[in-house]
Amino acid sequence: MRTLDVVALVKDFPKEGLQRGQVGTIVETLSPAVFLVEFADMQGEAYAFLTVTEADLLVLHHQPALKVA
Repeated sequence: MRTLDVVALVKDFPKEGLQRGQVGTIVETLSPAVFLVEFADMQGEAYAFLTVTEADLLVLHHQPALKVA
C-alpha cells in the first residue's frame, strides 16, 4: 500500500463512527504497515482521519489488473 491508494475498511471502528466498507484515501505512511487514511464525502470534504494498519484495509482498483504472462 502507498500514499494516495483508495482503500476500504475491512472492519468497523465504532469509536470513530466508521463502518466496514467505508472508502478513504491513504494520505500518509506512518510506518511500513501503518497509514493515515482520510475519509471524505461526495463533495470532497474530509469528515474523518484514521490511523489504521494494513490488515484493516483493502486496496480498491478501478482498472483491470495487468495480466502477467
